[in-house]
Amino acid sequence: MKGVLLCGGEGSRLRPLTYSVNKHLIRIGDRPMVEYPLKKMIEAGIKNIHVIVGGENYPAVIKYLGSGARWGIRFTYSIQDRPGGIAEALGMAEPFVRDDKMMVVLGDNIFDMDMRKWVEEFDLLNLPRMAFLFSVTSEHPERFGVLKSDFDGVIDIIEKPKEPPSNQIVTGIYFYTPDVFDIIKSLKPSERGELEITDVNRFYIKYRLFKLIRHIGNWTDCGTFDSLKAAEIQVGGMIWK
Repeated sequence: MKGVLLCGGEGSRLRPLTYSVNKHLIRIGDRPMVEYPLKKMIEAGIKNIHVIVGGENYPAVIKYLGSGARWGIRFTYSIQDRPGGIAEALGMAEPFVRDDKMMVVLGDNIFDMDMRKWVEEFDLLNLPRMAFLFSVTSEHPERFGVLKSDFDGVIDIIEKPKEPPSNQIVTGIYFYTPDVFDIIKSLKPSERGELEITDVNRFYIKYRLFKLIRHIGNWTDCGTFDSLKAAEIQVGGMIWK
């Protein structure tokens, strides 16, 4: 399996910090936030990773990560010149991923769940279309893609609803088969003018081509000052090599 690490976006909710520093290089504990999801990908056995960068200060991310030799892995890069959504950013990785399966992680997600088991399981699947999605309980589900369920299980995901149907959200960790790029090409921009990753995941849910995995352990994104504070507390109790 290959890896895709998404480090785009302007980080507008973290201004004024992000006027001069790329969001993904903001320090959490003793290292930039991007290192936390990167280390979890490496731990899971992913060694060939494509990084999508964007935002005004994206060159600093490329300079910091470099070739990947520091971690014994290999990086390649694409640049998202404008805010076009997570799905658009993922679509830029198609020439890199080609016909392989992939682990996709948002560069602002900090988590301590070991993903090796799920990478091994997904890699062994002999299915042309499949997604693994990871869910957690959130105190602020309105900030995320929220799961909607009935007696038969999950039936939909709603992006940033004003009245969330549950407090179960999808994290920024996704496993996809390469057909995901065809799905992205079929999407229409949302009201925000972006291609939404939630619409990608809705496709897999609609056709029951997914496995929902409950995230075990700590998880947070770093999209707001409150979540930055939560991340600082979280990494204080995590052991990193």
